[in-house]
Amino acid sequence: MSKALGKQLVRGVGLLSAGLLLSVSLLGLATAAQTSKSTAKSAPAKSDPKKVASSKPAKASAATSTKPAQAKNAVSKTASAKATAAKPSNDRHASAKASRKADIVEAKASQKANKGGRDKAGKRALAEERVSAKHMQLARHKERVQPAVIARSATQARAERVAARETRLSLQPVVAEQTASVEPRAARLSFGQMAGLHAVGDPLDLKSSVALVMDQDTHEVLVSKNDHAVLPIASLTKLMTGLIVSDARLPLDEMVTITDDDIDTEKGSRSRLSIGTTLTRGELLHLALMSSENRAAHALGRTFPGGLDRFVGLMNARAQMLGMKDTRYVEPTGLSSANRSSARDLATLVQTAAKDPLLRQLSTSTGYDVAVGNRVVQYNNTNRLVHDPDWQIGLQKTGYISEAGQCLVMQARVGGRKLIMVFLDSAGKYSRLADAERVRRWVEIQRPANTVASNQYSG
Repeated sequence: MSKALGKQLVRGVGLLSAGLLLSVSLLGLATAAQTSKSTAKSAPAKSDPKKVASSKPAKASAATSTKPAQAKNAVSKTASAKATAAKPSNDRHASAKASRKADIVEAKASQKANKGGRDKAGKRALAEERVSAKHMQLARHKERVQPAVIARSATQARAERVAARETRLSLQPVVAEQTASVEPRAARLSFGQMAGLHAVGDPLDLKSSVALVMDQDTHEVLVSKNDHAVLPIASLTKLMTGLIVSDARLPLDEMVTITDDDIDTEKGSRSRLSIGTTLTRGELLHLALMSSENRAAHALGRTFPGGLDRFVGLMNARAQMLGMKDTRYVEPTGLSSANRSSARDLATLVQTAAKDPLLRQLSTSTGYDVAVGNRVVQYNNTNRLVHDPDWQIGLQKTGYISEAGQCLVMQARVGGRKLIMVFLDSAGKYSRLADAERVRRWVEIQRPANTVASNQYSG
């Protein structure tokens, strides 16, 4: 019993010592804390935490150095037990606090991220709107500026061309500048001009180099100028073409089609009768005599029984029968300058053709409408005198190629007389008609028996 009691007493004394030691330690810690506070208030600078921490173990070691070793062991065990007991609670609080902080940080980060995303989207939309507005502004500016730029570029290009031209001119030698002017190309002379027939004068001052006016019934010659000169006769040829067709008594209602063979390869003249046009023979004859339609005349010869060669042969044969010794034909239109005759021979032809009612009617027609495909083509007479009420024209035909000049033959009643008029190689477009007017006025006023100009050319 005494041993057990002794052990309990020792244990009690140890516990009491440990309690006292703990109280003294706590009191020392409180005093140290108060001293540190007052020192912190009085001192201008902060104390070094390392020195304070080092002073605490020193005081504790000084206080505990006077106690027995057992009491020290007991106190250390008790402090360690309390620290062990308090550690789980502190860990839970720290963990909870860290968790809340993490949640707060995460929420703030999420909010910031969302806000950043919205801000980025808004900024992106704003940037797109600004870019679109900028593009629209540039487009409007381009629309306003582009015409001016084009005008400036055109003006600049023109100025550059002018400058280049001036540069080229400035680089040319003076001799080249003096010889740069070229004389205008002279008009092609007719056969009558080349033969000097225009130099022959006459009392009526006619502009045609060849003229013949005679009474149809008495064969009296009223005006004569170079009447034996053999010259190209152009479309006066068509008068013989019509005479051959009329004499052949071919059906005028027979359909004839214009083909590639009817295209003018001699002079390259145009025609309003397109390839494939189909007309009656009578319509083609009408257009050939009234409007001098070349394709119509060629088609008449091409479709003649026996062909074109036979037709041209008949033209020459008929001329020989009529005593037209100076006349020669190579084709039925007059486009070739090889078709030639004299005023005397042509007067004979007019006198013969004037006896044919069909030729009289068609040659003096003022106009005719022809259905060509889906359109109607209007043709007029090439001789405007047929519209003049002062004229009584029974037969007429005009003609022109550069080699023949302006030509005209007519049968008309003037001053109560049937006159045959032939005008070849007239100088101007309307001079042949003016010559006919001069003759008519002269005949009506003067009514001379005969007026003959000197005949420079005969043959």
